[in-house]
Amino acid sequence: MVDCESRFPFSVVESLSDTGVKTVYGDPITVGSRTVVPVARAMYGFGAGTDDESVGGGGGVVATPVGTLELTESATRFVTLHPRRRLLAAGLVGLAAGYLIGRRR
Repeated sequence: MVDCESRFPFSVVESLSDTGVKTVYGDPITVGSRTVVPVARAMYGFGAGTDDESVGGGGGVVATPVGTLELTESATRFVTLHPRRRLLAAGLVGLAAGYLIGRRR
């Protein structure tokens, strides 16, 4: 028989191991011949400890949306939710505009 102290860390890991994109964002969606599959970045953290009298621990999961996969009969493509190039370009345009406005004064 396995005692609670030796089994505890494994029960925490087992309870969180089923967590993933489907748990957080749901099933893929199909409309006509196109299927959209959510894609996420998941991070897991676990900890456990014991002393002479007690056992404790826990864990957690963080899932962040990254994009979607669009599946059709002719192609598969990844659509990002955070287009970094556009954000970088907008930042550079803002810096350039600020510089030019600052020079006029």
